[in-house]
Amino acid sequence: MDSNTPVNAIRILSADMVQQANSGHPGFPLGAAPIIYTLFSRHLRFDTQHPQWFDRDRFVLSAGHGSAMLYAMLHLLGYPELPLSELQAFRQFGSKTPGHPEYRHTPGVEATTGPLGAGMGMAVGMAIAEAHLASVFNRDGLPLVDHYTYVLGGDGCMMEGVSYEAFSLAGTLGLGKLIVLYDSNGITIEGKTDIAFTEDVIGRFDSFGFHTQEVLDGNDIEAISAAIDAAKAETERPSLIKINTHIAYGVPERVDTPAAHGEPLGAKNIAALRESLDWEYSEPFFVPEEVYSHFNTLAAAGAERHAAWIGLKEKYASALPDEYTLFQDYLALAPYETAEAVLSESVSQEKPEATRNIFGDLLNKVAKGLPHLMGGSADLSPSNKTYINGAGDFSKEGRKGRNIHFGVRENAMGAIAIGMALHEGLQPYTGTFLVFADYMKPMIRLAALMKLRIIFVFTHDSIGVGEDGPTHEPVDQLTMLRAIPGLTVIRPADRNESIAALREATLNWEGQGPVALALSRQNLEPVSKNSEDPGKGGYIVYGEKSSAPDVTLIATGSEVFPSIEAAKILEAKGRSARVVSMPSQELFAAMPEEYRDSVIPPESSARIAVEAGSRLSWGTFIGPCGGYVTMDGFGASAPAGKLFEKFGFTAENIAAKAEELIDSKKRS
Repeated sequence: MDSNTPVNAIRILSADMVQQANSGHPGFPLGAAPIIYTLFSRHLRFDTQHPQWFDRDRFVLSAGHGSAMLYAMLHLLGYPELPLSELQAFRQFGSKTPGHPEYRHTPGVEATTGPLGAGMGMAVGMAIAEAHLASVFNRDGLPLVDHYTYVLGGDGCMMEGVSYEAFSLAGTLGLGKLIVLYDSNGITIEGKTDIAFTEDVIGRFDSFGFHTQEVLDGNDIEAISAAIDAAKAETERPSLIKINTHIAYGVPERVDTPAAHGEPLGAKNIAALRESLDWEYSEPFFVPEEVYSHFNTLAAAGAERHAAWIGLKEKYASALPDEYTLFQDYLALAPYETAEAVLSESVSQEKPEATRNIFGDLLNKVAKGLPHLMGGSADLSPSNKTYINGAGDFSKEGRKGRNIHFGVRENAMGAIAIGMALHEGLQPYTGTFLVFADYMKPMIRLAALMKLRIIFVFTHDSIGVGEDGPTHEPVDQLTMLRAIPGLTVIRPADRNESIAALREATLNWEGQGPVALALSRQNLEPVSKNSEDPGKGGYIVYGEKSSAPDVTLIATGSEVFPSIEAAKILEAKGRSARVVSMPSQELFAAMPEEYRDSVIPPESSARIAVEAGSRLSWGTFIGPCGGYVTMDGFGASAPAGKLFEKFGFTAENIAAKAEELIDSKKRS
């Protein structure tokens, strides 16, 4: 059997999958099949029966629309849960073969990809994780962490800005075990790429500091393999291999045309493909036994490589028991007592503090007890307070540092954090201003979709930004973040609430997804008595608890204290008021109904949301008859105190709004 036969098996299965589903992208798999075959058959370290073994090579299909090719490859190799029937159920509800690859859903899929370029950034994160963990655990003769990260993408991935950002950083960091396979077929949905994309991609990567190569013929397996060998031999720089292919290779009427990208080939073209490839079997999804036998041999070789690593791991554990215990703790993201002590205490806050400063203090207190915590900021760590003192910087010169300088690259920062979390062994965190969550939204959504353990730190969380003005004052961002399924958003009001927030993001994490922290720039007065109640998402911070009040004020962050002051004004006028601090809508909504009703009594319909942001996420808690002290427009440039006054976030205005609502209820 020559090397073309297994490659063509991948092509035929991919085309048949798309045809049967009457949906999908056949062109990319037909052109890129030799690339994925060469990688898996000659280079990639994997074990089909233990897909998640730690020291496997990582492979990310950034061009997620080519998922049929990946599923065909995994099926042929014998990955569990991927029999032929799953390929025949491509893109169908409940199948293991969804339209784009989904992490945790399909064995052998390392990342959820689809938005082009995202997988490129994730691969950079995986390579960072490998380099850092290798520096922490490897010893002479005992390379416990020693694997490559490969990512395959196309022209669209190279056009997306996230790949520019991520690869610029990868070159700066000299990530020598990152290998980028660029399928260059010159076609996008609208036509040839040169209608919008004429740059010299290799020249760009040269300027990034990459080792670059070009394979002229994408069907030349020997040339592709030799290029990968050369990339692996280059240890000081990440590598780009540009591989020139033909979209819809083997289909005379579709090859090198946009029509091949996103629609089934049709029965006529499927037949022409079989004829062009000399594939003698007309039955859809049929693969001869000799091909399966060949892939079984590849799978057996992969199992042997895994077994060799297990032997190395056992030798490591015997020679270095303390280091091996630490390694296991990293993989489990296990906290130590020092971190648990800090995050379980309740404190008496004696003076006003900005919650960003509180976070920075807590981060440094728990850092030694959470050694797997690693991250940084998009060039804002002095403002975000995300720097771990004494932990060093992760750089080309030193891999042990836990602080990452992402540069002004919020989108890539999010993708890189995803890759670090996917790699396992680290809990990443990121930092920027809340208004710049807009740049990170696509990656936060993917992190939530994958239920990853990531902390997204956002400071400067309101019009409290002040003089920088409306361009830097977030208004809609909290609502945007709360709209993402699986993302827990926490906006603490003081130190105890911040302790609860970081505890939720670390110690209490049980697979629920990433956590976003919204932290203030300005100092806030303390409001809470302990750190236990804030962990419930919402709790009574002030007022009568035994009976339904005349009005319930529900506030977050910087608006909790003025709401308490407003309640005191109301009480002086004979009105009963309750103040609920709700740092997290998601955590509160997850509490038992009995608890939620005890905090916000159903019979008390006079409720007011108080938050220096959009009102759109508050309807569930306020109800149809509630009121709002929120931001319904953009902010302005002025000192923070003046802005809070002008936009109505004062005790006097909140109390006045409450009185209006109470009186309107009485009239009705």
